[in-house]
Amino acid sequence: MTCLPTDQLTQQLAFLVELDRLKSIVRQSPLINQSRKENSAEHSWHLSMFALVLATHAKDAVNPLHVVKLLLVHDIVEIDAGDHPIHATGGPDTQIAEAEQRAAERIFGLLPEQQGREMLELWREFEDAQTPEAVFAKALDRLQPLLINTLANGGTWTENGVTQQQVMERYGPVIERGSPALWEAASKRVSEFFAAGEGGG
Repeated sequence: MTCLPTDQLTQQLAFLVELDRLKSIVRQSPLINQSRKENSAEHSWHLSMFALVLATHAKDAVNPLHVVKLLLVHDIVEIDAGDHPIHATGGPDTQIAEAEQRAAERIFGLLPEQQGREMLELWREFEDAQTPEAVFAKALDRLQPLLINTLANGGTWTENGVTQQQVMERYGPVIERGSPALWEAASKRVSEFFAAGEGGG
């Protein structure tokens, strides 16, 4: 087996060490047991499992392992740019996009050139959401917090006073684009949650 040149290995290890910081990026979404908030590394792992388990429900045929790759890299930029919850009222989208682009270039730039370029392309593919895999990955990125909120007393919906209509508008189009079947199941959960009077408004 051929060993990597020392400089390449040094770069790869530096990148992997940098990724440890993603464990410290706390998201707004709670764990289902509500003991604490989840972090971005946990979120990425959970989404990757969603991809492996739910790939057959994608609107278009997808390569599950490619979807997993997209999901494993999609939030790495939060190490620098932070998390931007769907219900937050932060800065303009253009400022967020620019910050995330800078973060992607810096972090993936820690890798050997070709490997870093491949990772950056995966991140951009997810952001652009044009390939079947990226469309499905985006759908799962909406589905996971939706599912958690229905099981955690409203989670971020309750915290932010989000209405049923807002949930349908903010989650629906993205999930349905990637999987009508998953949106049908998810929208039913949303309706049942708010009908039970647990939506808080």
